[in-house]
Amino acid sequence: MERLVGKIDLADRENVHFLLLNIGHFLTHLFMLIFATAAALTLSRDWGMSYGELIAFATPGFIAYAVFTLPAGWLADRWSREGMMAVFFLGIGAASAFTALAETPVQMAVGLSVIGMFAAIYHPVGIALVVHGRQRTGVPIAINGIFGNLGVAAAALITALFIDHADWRAAFVWPGLFSIAMGVAYLFIVAGRSAEAQESARPESEGRAAPMLFDRATVIRVLLIFFTTSSLGGLVFQSTTFTLPKVFDEQLGDLAVSASDVGWFAFLVLAVAAVGQLIVGYLVDRLPVRRIFMIVAVLQVSLFAIMPGLTGWQALVVAIAFMFAVFGQIPINDVLIGRVTHSAWRSRVYALRYMINFSIIASSVPLIAWIYSGWGFDTLFVLLAITASGILIAASLLPVLRFAAAPAE
Repeated sequence: MERLVGKIDLADRENVHFLLLNIGHFLTHLFMLIFATAAALTLSRDWGMSYGELIAFATPGFIAYAVFTLPAGWLADRWSREGMMAVFFLGIGAASAFTALAETPVQMAVGLSVIGMFAAIYHPVGIALVVHGRQRTGVPIAINGIFGNLGVAAAALITALFIDHADWRAAFVWPGLFSIAMGVAYLFIVAGRSAEAQESARPESEGRAAPMLFDRATVIRVLLIFFTTSSLGGLVFQSTTFTLPKVFDEQLGDLAVSASDVGWFAFLVLAVAAVGQLIVGYLVDRLPVRRIFMIVAVLQVSLFAIMPGLTGWQALVVAIAFMFAVFGQIPINDVLIGRVTHSAWRSRVYALRYMINFSIIASSVPLIAWIYSGWGFDTLFVLLAITASGILIAASLLPVLRFAAAPAE
């Protein structure tokens, strides 16, 4: 194997490595949202439960998604980021295939918990690998984010297509087998990387303190604002991506008359909106972060406020626009960490960010169920507009960072 890998030059190997990291982001969000579409389109009927009752069983999976981010980041910084990525691919693939065996909501919750445990590896580890050693991080993070958002989009489409042409279990099995294959490919690629590349991908020595990139007050201020906007943004992200198939099932009317129709429209909206990440990623490498962040937040507030009561094509167009703004916030959050943290402890900062973020996401699932059961989606969108207002206030407090690119490692 080493002789075969040796035929791939270092630049090609690094490009393939970046591609596999992006595929990992795609799979993370795909696996975490398969159940959301299955519950909306078939499982609530198959298991004789309301949508609000059934989606509550997704909560343990999102709790695991939150809790295991810190140990994943710690292991990555102490052991190997690449080793943790291999564990991610192989583990989440096997967990998804086993979840297809669920016969009851409780068994489904157990399977989703194991999926969440392995999914927790990706963000603190994969994002740290994406930004490592790069002078400009906005576009690589945006590209990586687009793959993640395409995973969100594909979850609705792939699950809906499997429901119409096979069954919901196939939506867990086949992506699981694909992830295992990607894990084997990842091991193949990293095995052939040079000793210098392997050492470069490791966190810096624990024996010396990492230098501060900014003064302590600036770092603390940015991180406090970051954790605030990231937490509120996590609530917005989960509330929109998790409920979009059900929103379309109810509000698109004659535009979507089958599970596949709902899946295609959800995919269309999320795929088009993913371009927002690339645009914002390009802009934050060239313009002040605070200015871009405030524009994105204003768009979120405005679009959520006008969504209640819309149906048909109007609902579809506004959904594309607000998902564009929701996805546009993601690279801003990750760029901020890349700019004010050092490589030696970056995985742990990402891990803390995602633990807090995913804890908010986990709590949002029963909150969504409660709001939907009592008042419907119009009330949910009003509350999202209020939440986005908090993001806008926090973004306005960001200091002006002195350079537009992440520092060299």
